[in-house]
Amino acid sequence: MTGIKTTGEKKMMFFSGRAHPELAEEVAQQLGVGVVPTKAFDFANGEIYVRYQESARGADCFLIQSHTAPINKWIMEQLIMIDALKRASARSITVIVPFYGYARQDKKHRGREPISARLIADLMKTAGADRILTVDLHTDQIQGFFDGPVDHLFALPLLADYVGGKVDRDKLTVVSPDAGRVRVADRWCDRLGAPLAIVHKRRDKDVANQVTVHEVVGEVKGRVCVLVDDMIDTGGTICAAADALFAHGAEDVIVTATHGVLSGPAADRLKNSRVSEFVFTNTLPTPGELAADLDKIKVLSIAPTIASAVREVFEDGSVTSLFDEQ
Repeated sequence: MTGIKTTGEKKMMFFSGRAHPELAEEVAQQLGVGVVPTKAFDFANGEIYVRYQESARGADCFLIQSHTAPINKWIMEQLIMIDALKRASARSITVIVPFYGYARQDKKHRGREPISARLIADLMKTAGADRILTVDLHTDQIQGFFDGPVDHLFALPLLADYVGGKVDRDKLTVVSPDAGRVRVADRWCDRLGAPLAIVHKRRDKDVANQVTVHEVVGEVKGRVCVLVDDMIDTGGTICAAADALFAHGAEDVIVTATHGVLSGPAADRLKNSRVSEFVFTNTLPTPGELAADLDKIKVLSIAPTIASAVREVFEDGSVTSLFDEQ
């Protein structure tokens, strides 16, 4: 006989960057594991140092880092952490990205523009990632940017069940804030048994975050409207859409989004909006100025969904089976 046989068992190790430690702890708790102790700090010139306090040799490693502000710093930290795992002889490296940075730059709208979402995927692959696990990408095509398995998780069951449990479904209308979200909104309609409406908008191509709402397609008068989107950044698009729904006679408006980016003027826009409730998941940490004023904001935990997917990956199960009911 040639070669050597081993009787060793598979070993899972769970790592986290510094961007969103609260979510990492929740996921680790759901998995029944601890977050591997990691020494990480910034040098005076901004360079990042990372060293794991435990051996990762031969382990199936799962590294979570959400791309929150300052986004470029946390992306770089994640790349450094991936490289450290590769050089520590990890058996496999699964990168968990609850919010995938630069996802909105997924194609060229005009000449001389980058496709930054592809660049992020290339950087992760080059650093040593074997697999990406993420939640509600801005567009599905980003899955094809990474040369390896991509597990695309959905927050729809979590968000839809919450809304469906507190609203009279006979009065409910699901609203897409633009044409790009119609497919997702249609899934909401199937799950909640509600009709669909669409807000038509036109964006100023030369001014970032500048949106003009034109019209509402569908019956919203006297209805409780649920605006569904993947992310809310400055809040301009969604608040303008909500105003259009109220102008067309909507009784109430609830906004749901997987990712609460909430940058710039978002805090003031959300507080001053006529929307009765904003519902997010905790893929991103809630900014401090809004965390202290949560009367209109509900944050649901995505940790059980991520943990279930991690367990399926580690046990060579089926991540798709988690969402078959959709």
